[in-house]
Amino acid sequence: MSVSLSDDLKTGTWIGRVQSTQGPCVVTMRDGALLDITSSQAPTVRDILERADAAAYVAQAPGVPVSGDLLAPCDLQAIKASGVTFARSMVERVIEERAGGDPAKAEDIRKRVTAVIGDSLSDIVPGSEQAAQVKQALIKEDMWSQYLEVGIGPDVEVFSKSQTLSSVGHGADVGLHPMSHWNNPEPEVVLAVNSKGVIQGATLGNDVNLRDVEGRSALLLSKAKDNNASCAIGPMIRLFDDTYALDDVRQAELTMRVDGPDGFVLHGASSMKEISRDPEDIVRQTIGRHHQYPDGFMLFLGTLFAPTEDRDVPGEGFTHKIGDVVTIECAGLGALCNTVKLSTECPEWTFGIADLMRNLAGRGLL
Repeated sequence: MSVSLSDDLKTGTWIGRVQSTQGPCVVTMRDGALLDITSSQAPTVRDILERADAAAYVAQAPGVPVSGDLLAPCDLQAIKASGVTFARSMVERVIEERAGGDPAKAEDIRKRVTAVIGDSLSDIVPGSEQAAQVKQALIKEDMWSQYLEVGIGPDVEVFSKSQTLSSVGHGADVGLHPMSHWNNPEPEVVLAVNSKGVIQGATLGNDVNLRDVEGRSALLLSKAKDNNASCAIGPMIRLFDDTYALDDVRQAELTMRVDGPDGFVLHGASSMKEISRDPEDIVRQTIGRHHQYPDGFMLFLGTLFAPTEDRDVPGEGFTHKIGDVVTIECAGLGALCNTVKLSTECPEWTFGIADLMRNLAGRGLL
């Protein structure tokens, strides 16, 4: 598959990582070229994001041309994700739960759930008095769900999507746990947040979703979400500067295409204009006096996309096939492209924090 970078990366201030012959390098994009800006002053992406002048530093940092495979653009950050942040996909989570992870039951349940819920949730502010009234009405109809609780209740769902350094980047294989038979990609905006809770930039992510596993029980969330190569982030982080800011994220329009080895093509989209919670609110609920992240964190913001288009069996909707190529694009953030395989067939994650520290020390960067 092609790993060429989007023309979007020719403007703005970018930071990412490349696997060079020496080890992981911090890179930026200038005039269409990748430049290694790794230094003892800022040996990791984490160190740059901790700077108040992160964008200015990257724009002026001396660099040398470098080649190699793109890695996920984060390193020491925790990988967090917020769920059920869009009304339309929230309904699909309820359907998954009611179906118990069985795609054959989904269509009938979808009709019954939407007959009660309809589109009435799209304009509800989570945690508001109106949301509380809707909750009581749904309880009365025996349609209340834990997904609706985090979707329209006061507290956002935030979970650990992946382990530090385990995410894969643009051009890499993305993994499905072999136990899953009903799954889909999830195109999302991912925020880069430092230890002070400052949002320094944004990128794209694929929060691979195992609908059958999580549908059987929400207590299986970690098994459904955190597996080898199950988290893709990239291609690079666009740092906030005078050309791109959080308001651009709020207006972001994501498109997604799945090209299957069977000739099947799926188109999808996710509009940040329809998110139920503001990104800053999700960040505030993630970091604060109640929870600290000394190395910052990457935060998936959730998705509007929930595929219902049938791929094989009528009424069972979409599920991945091995070899699917998933391309997520967004004006201003570029394109993230990955090929679907089983997690047991993707390269094992073996390079952890201790390995990174030894590598940087060996290169005289610590």
